[in-house]
Amino acid sequence: MKLVAFIVGILCMIPFQLVDGKGTYVDGTEKVQSHPRLLLFKGEEKKLKRQIAGDQFWKSIHERLIEEADGMINKAVNERRKIGKRLLDVSRDNLKRIFLLSYAYRMTGDQKYAIRAEAEMLKAASFSDWNPGHFLDVGEMTMALSIGYDWLYDVLSESSRRQIEEAIVEKGFKPSFDKDYNWFVNAVHNWNQVCHASLAYGALALWDKEKNWSCRVLNRAIEKIKIPMKHYAPDGAYPEGVGYWDYGTTFNVMFLSAVEKVFKTDYGLSNIPGFLQTGTYLLQMVTPCLKNFSYSDNGASPGMSVASFWFYNKTKDASILYNQARLYKKEGLRRVDRLAPAMLIWGASASLDTPLLPEKIYWKGNGDNPVVSMRSEWNTEDAVYMGVKLGSPQVNHGHMDVGSFIFESDGVRWAIDLGGENYNQLETRGVDLWNMSQQSQRWKVFRYNNFAHNTLSFNEELQNVKGKAEIESSSDSVNHMYVISDLSSVYAGQVHKLKRAFSLVDRKYGVIEDLITSTRHFTKMTWTLVTPAKATRVSDKVMLLEKDGKKLYIRVEGLEKINWTVKPADSSYSYDSENKGISIVSFDADLKLNGKQHVLVYLLPEEDCQVEYNAIL
Repeated sequence: MKLVAFIVGILCMIPFQLVDGKGTYVDGTEKVQSHPRLLLFKGEEKKLKRQIAGDQFWKSIHERLIEEADGMINKAVNERRKIGKRLLDVSRDNLKRIFLLSYAYRMTGDQKYAIRAEAEMLKAASFSDWNPGHFLDVGEMTMALSIGYDWLYDVLSESSRRQIEEAIVEKGFKPSFDKDYNWFVNAVHNWNQVCHASLAYGALALWDKEKNWSCRVLNRAIEKIKIPMKHYAPDGAYPEGVGYWDYGTTFNVMFLSAVEKVFKTDYGLSNIPGFLQTGTYLLQMVTPCLKNFSYSDNGASPGMSVASFWFYNKTKDASILYNQARLYKKEGLRRVDRLAPAMLIWGASASLDTPLLPEKIYWKGNGDNPVVSMRSEWNTEDAVYMGVKLGSPQVNHGHMDVGSFIFESDGVRWAIDLGGENYNQLETRGVDLWNMSQQSQRWKVFRYNNFAHNTLSFNEELQNVKGKAEIESSSDSVNHMYVISDLSSVYAGQVHKLKRAFSLVDRKYGVIEDLITSTRHFTKMTWTLVTPAKATRVSDKVMLLEKDGKKLYIRVEGLEKINWTVKPADSSYSYDSENKGISIVSFDADLKLNGKQHVLVYLLPEEDCQVEYNAIL
């Protein structure tokens, strides 16, 4: 046994070489800054304070963070309390507490913040583990203790340092190399970004004390974080949608910022195609009504985006911050993000009093899950907006929402996406949620299947999870913006061929076109729109939506007979959340046998809206 232990010890001293032969990025000989070295070096508080003092926007943000830290002083430290299979709420709250308290200490010098952060770190360090079975929990807890350790290093007792160091190694590093827990290492999605970034913070914090572990963790992170970063190509669209963009991308840029700060390079990672363009993706996915285009497992309410300020700092494109300024002016810092101090570190050089108006009113993002946004203008909440979702249900956190859209005009979101569902609520009731196969119980969840999205169904069948819709052609002409996609593979076996086109015409109204080639068997087509508006049938081919004193007319062309249905967006399963005030407006029609059918649906904000539309399918 002693011989085995000796051999293991020798192996740990050998510079880490990646299994795939990519080589070593750091070998332990690099000279690094003394503590603090993560994001903000010692003494850099002075410059940051000057920037904050010179701008009312940043001054108010800073004051809010200090106020938040003050509110933490007398709270009980967090206990190891799981919700279902997750410790994630505790890990996230610890990251927020420790980062904000450490920030407050560095910016004010008041010892009370450091003392309170130290207590939180020691309690977390004493946990039996950080729940490696759900490794996001380990990741965020590792980042929390690493920031606190690094930023408060000079005021922590030697005993506290040792306990925190040991916890980061034993509860963070070691399980990350255990095959029972580390499936995230090669993941293509946010788990990779969050876990590698968080562990890298531990590696940088403990560089002086645990050089071999630090090199192993950093070399792996630098190599493996490329995997999800390559999925921003070619235009910056994030496959998992805006909420998971905020999660995965924010941790990704936390990683890039820290590594570049310490080693004076990010090893070319930020130049991976599509990545520097992804700040524009978030900008375009927030609508004139200041709501997210909430496709997949995402919510509709945006908050201030920490990552947006990194993209501004990196690209100097101030238009990226346009919606950030609008959000703050409308509701202030409604929710303090757990990584909020980074927002000031990256963004305090930007003035948001007069945000720069973006230029593009049409934007498309190709890639794993293509999306398109079209709007009439930028500087009013009353603008017309159409967001289009293509792609595949099989993408991580995906729904059967291929060919769906949202639509806004006159400050009203008429066509909505219900967004995600509560994972724990489903998991504790036995729903096989993370099985993405065609017959999975996942697709019985109301918000996840095509029957509750603004898309098509045939004979009440599900979309094909292996299908994918790409952007086939498009136009950014201001008088006729459009995108065309072939959805045939998404409805394989249900129709022979299906093309769908989405248009925003004259910056006034929308048109959805479907060109369907049916089979020789009976096929009922159902066209669906999910809405918070009151629906009233006006005629056989026209439905009126009304909300907040505004109107939208839905007019159908190309079908001899249609049957309208208006029903509450209710589920027959108790595990589904309620969708109060939401209706599903749909029409169905029998398609001609073995022939082509061209269906046009107009979304008209005005009853007498002049329509001179030339079909594009």
